[in-house]
Amino acid sequence: MNTPSSKALIDQNQKISSWKIFLLFIATAALLIFLWTFENFKQDPFIIQTLSLQGETSTGSKLFKINCVGCHGISAQGLVGPDLHEATQELSDKKIINQVIRGLTPPMPSFDIEPQSMADLLAYMHSLN
Repeated sequence: MNTPSSKALIDQNQKISSWKIFLLFIATAALLIFLWTFENFKQDPFIIQTLSLQGETSTGSKLFKINCVGCHGISAQGLVGPDLHEATQELSDKKIINQVIRGLTPPMPSFDIEPQSMADLLAYMHSLN
């Protein structure tokens, strides 16, 4: 039989369960954010080498026209891929390099590129701002 006190107890248990689910969700989200951040701090030799090089904007522009215009457009305005004019303001150089060499967001393919060429492409992307 449901008495007022047993009904209140059931409601209280449901509230506690809701809080447990909410806290579990928050803890899981915090863990995922931590792991994602930790991954970005790992030292990748390719990225370190690329960032140590001086890129040439004109060479990067040529590389862009050969490899990137099909998705990002002739002036990097975006087609299938996003507009890249503010990419270097929104993303760190490490994240941009990771995106190019690993193709992290489909449908972008990964590119097998030399560190100097990546530095050149990065210099071109910085010139778009």
